[in-house]
Amino acid sequence: MKAIHTVGVAGAGAMGRGIAQIAAQAGLRVKLFDTNPAALNSARDALTNTWTMLASKDKMTDEQVHEALGKLYLIDEIKDLSDCDLVIEAIIERLDIKQPFFKQLESVVSPDCILVSNTSSLSITAIAAVCARPERVAGYHFFNPVPLMKVVEVIDGLRTDPAVGDALMALTVRMGHKPVRAKDMPGFIVNHAGRGMNTEGLRVVQESVTDFATVDGIMREQAGFKMGPFELMDLTGLDVSHAVMESIYHQFYEEPRFKPSPIGTIRVAGGLYGRKSQGGFYAYEEGQKQPVIEAPAPALTGPAKVWVSPLHHLGHARTVELLKRLGATVQAGHTPDVDSLIVVTPYGEDVSTTVSKQKLDAARTVGLDTLHDFEHSRRRTLMVSPATRAEYREMAHAIFGVDHVRVSVIQDSAGFVAQRIVAMIVNVACDIAQQDIASPQDIDLAVNLGLGYPKGPLSLGDALGAENILEILRNMQSVSGDPRYRPSLWLQRRVQLGMSLLTTRV
Repeated sequence: MKAIHTVGVAGAGAMGRGIAQIAAQAGLRVKLFDTNPAALNSARDALTNTWTMLASKDKMTDEQVHEALGKLYLIDEIKDLSDCDLVIEAIIERLDIKQPFFKQLESVVSPDCILVSNTSSLSITAIAAVCARPERVAGYHFFNPVPLMKVVEVIDGLRTDPAVGDALMALTVRMGHKPVRAKDMPGFIVNHAGRGMNTEGLRVVQESVTDFATVDGIMREQAGFKMGPFELMDLTGLDVSHAVMESIYHQFYEEPRFKPSPIGTIRVAGGLYGRKSQGGFYAYEEGQKQPVIEAPAPALTGPAKVWVSPLHHLGHARTVELLKRLGATVQAGHTPDVDSLIVVTPYGEDVSTTVSKQKLDAARTVGLDTLHDFEHSRRRTLMVSPATRAEYREMAHAIFGVDHVRVSVIQDSAGFVAQRIVAMIVNVACDIAQQDIASPQDIDLAVNLGLGYPKGPLSLGDALGAENILEILRNMQSVSGDPRYRPSLWLQRRVQLGMSLLTTRV
């Protein structure tokens, strides 16, 4: 491909001006195109203010600001894109508008000009289908805000020349971002991989396991994520998130893993989008999320005698050690005394199933989630069945909160909360790898930078134990009968062979 010196950016909205910013800062000549002169003027003012602010913080020199401004050209006629080496389309997210625009672009630019779309959800192959030279059309998906979100998805359509993608990969590095390569499939990498968190979080609440704030608290303070699913949806806007959920679900022909929730449908209908509407899953005042007050753990009223089921060995020893540190009397033996609190530590099962299998006294049994670091984290999760008596629920809450760690007590749920959401995140990523949409390394990089997860999903699965993730998924599928939890073959085979989830095909 010829060298890229002049870049056209079509659309002067937030995405377009962000792309224009990093391109100009990289020394490229940038033509920002919009048919609305007011949008162009607003973009110019915003970029000038941004560069001036960066200079005031010593992140750019005055000379660099002057050079960047000198590289920026505002145009309101499409014919002025004729000398571009690359045109990046960042207009409205509608195929019926993008296709005619690309046809029009082809009549203006040179035969070897690369044409790319910043679409987050539309098929690159479909956009290119109307072009005379579809081999020069690719996807180039940036994330908002562009200067801060350092990952870019380079998407090859079915007829895209691989050299086009290679050129875009190199250009991304030149602009200071990290490129990842993906095939043209619904959601590409990041929006595809993101289905695990949001759809499963909604499913947890739909089953009346617990409330929105508790799910978020568990994912932040136990699983180690920056935000839980409901905080994330409030931030991005449920009108956007729910539309993406529906789109990907239908594009994958009603794949159960991606099934949206009617909770989203109802809240969108009511205009409860999140921060942008000053109300969503949380209340907002002047754009600030209002805190949700949690009740403290109840006080322990007497001696605590606890029996921990030994059948799930992974959680047993750690739970016993924690209980001893918390001051509880841990009863030994294969069966609990008649007055002992019974603690079980299942992976992927609920308390009801565990009680039935182990023939325990349901009235005294609670579950403890031990997948993550429950000994030293800021939150622990307990689970009760419909048969758990209130005094034993309160006793368990008091014991596990005696060191002032927050304790969430949830209703029966196959896989607690963190187990099931994290298992789905890992499983969806495994299926992206299995379908060869992207390499395991690019999946991890894209999700880590694009969604801000503590690790890439495949690395996260390795860290928690891929065999544990597989056990959780199999048990959730067995308990619920829901095909959404069927394990990916990528996960299953690598567990069987003792291999990392990041291991590629030979």
